Amino acid sequence: MPKSLSSVLSCIEHERLEFELIEVRTRGQYLTRLRSISRYEQAEWDRREREALSSLVDHELEHGCNG
Repeated sequence: MPKSLSSVLSCIEHERLEFELIEVRTRGQYLTRLRSISRYEQAEWDRREREALSSLVDHELEHGCNG
């Protein structure tokens, strides 16, 4: 794959991973505004956020891409 095409694909993947992280954070914020959540639910949202952030950081380290 040509280097320029590879870097474009990396940026697209980076954007997707950023969007995933923003979506998880936003959904969690909306949920907590609607009602109180249990410790279990909070732990689950925290896990999802950590997972999304980890995927984004791993992508950045692997591809040298940061947006």
